Amino acid sequence: MRPITDASASSPATPRPADEHDEADVAMHRSAPEADPTCLYGLIGDVARAGSDGTETNAYAIAANFMAYLSCAIGRGVYLPVGNTRHHARLFCLHIGRSGRGRKGDAVSLVLRIDQALRAMDESFAPQVHRGGLSTREGLAALIHDGYRQGRQDVPAVEDKRLWVVESEFANVLHQGRRDGNTLSAALRDCWDGVDLKPATKSNRLYASDPHVCLSGAISPGELTGLMSTRELTNGFANRFLMIWAERTRMFPFPKETPQATVEKLAARTQEVLAFAGADQPGRREHLRMELSPQAQWHYSQLYRGELNSNLGDGMLGAILERRAPILLRLAMLIALTDLQTRIDAQHIDAAMAWIRHATASVRFIFVSAADEAKLAQVLELSNRVQDFLRERGQATRSQISAECFRGKVPKARLDASLELLLASTPPKITVQWNERADGAPGAPLRVYRLASG
Repeated sequence: MRPITDASASSPATPRPADEHDEADVAMHRSAPEADPTCLYGLIGDVARAGSDGTETNAYAIAANFMAYLSCAIGRGVYLPVGNTRHHARLFCLHIGRSGRGRKGDAVSLVLRIDQALRAMDESFAPQVHRGGLSTREGLAALIHDGYRQGRQDVPAVEDKRLWVVESEFANVLHQGRRDGNTLSAALRDCWDGVDLKPATKSNRLYASDPHVCLSGAISPGELTGLMSTRELTNGFANRFLMIWAERTRMFPFPKETPQATVEKLAARTQEVLAFAGADQPGRREHLRMELSPQAQWHYSQLYRGELNSNLGDGMLGAILERRAPILLRLAMLIALTDLQTRIDAQHIDAAMAWIRHATASVRFIFVSAADEAKLAQVLELSNRVQDFLRERGQATRSQISAECFRGKVPKARLDASLELLLASTPPKITVQWNERADGAPGAPLRVYRLASG
């Protein structure tokens, strides 16, 4: 590795090597996001390690796919009330990695083997698995429909509404969303919410009530950024997914197969979780209520008031990560159930938050360039300094902030960006109002900034 040298130490007459980067260039370099081992909790971690042992497959990608599968198999019988909303452990996971390096197909293979072993033990615990690709709302509803009439024949309803969709080419879903009149993305939003799938047109009477659809998707970063439209980034479609970056971390020319005995043991443990949740009776709705322990409530409250709702400093990032809080609760529900308990404890919140942090880092890595991220970090740092300054001073004009807080060394555009960031937070971190000049002095009213109350 070439040592970093101080450019000022070189003689002006000495030409600089073409391949030697300056400090600004080096600051643009980033490492790919790495998940915290806390993510690999209990049964979820054991499945992940079994699938990655002796292979190139990323353990966290296996874990994410298994969580999506398990959340589907559990069904709508388990719920967590949050206000007037009843959350089910229902997840959409999106594995992002470069073609040939993400090992995206391998990341779902062990989960499919566990599903097969589970079916061999007791078919009633396993959900329907769809791998054929989705194209329309009607096609999705047809997989879990409430029954319909075809000619003179009545087609009976699909009683089990649990459906695990495996989209190994998630780009297909994004392509469909670009077609005029296609409402697949809206239907998937409804499924994440657990809302009935109603007909999009009067001529089509396919209807699916109480859907429990979970999704495992895989896509390359180029496809994701190229195909994800602004509408999908801002209309609530993208932020329903737990997006994680995961690529191979080692190379094995001859990867090992997970022993069948190991698969069957993992399937037996999965069945134990599903039996605890009453998943073999998918027709029962919301019969098992979950709750947070006092310690978990306190821990979640701290996260909710802080990290989960921290201002990300970018409209697009905020839109993609808007649902971090409800996704965390769904993850915590699932993790607690793997411990065979309906009480969510602090360690379950910790494991779920580790996934949220990895997803946040993954989204930043994929959607924000290194240069933009460096600028964003500067704006965030300036906004924190403005808050500290107003906390001590009480109130200040823009000129006073510039002169007293930053000694006039911060460019106007960057200062305005930091103020706008604080004003646009939800709730706002600062407020601005117009005040008349003291003693009736001439000139326009002054804009005065203060910390927001509360």
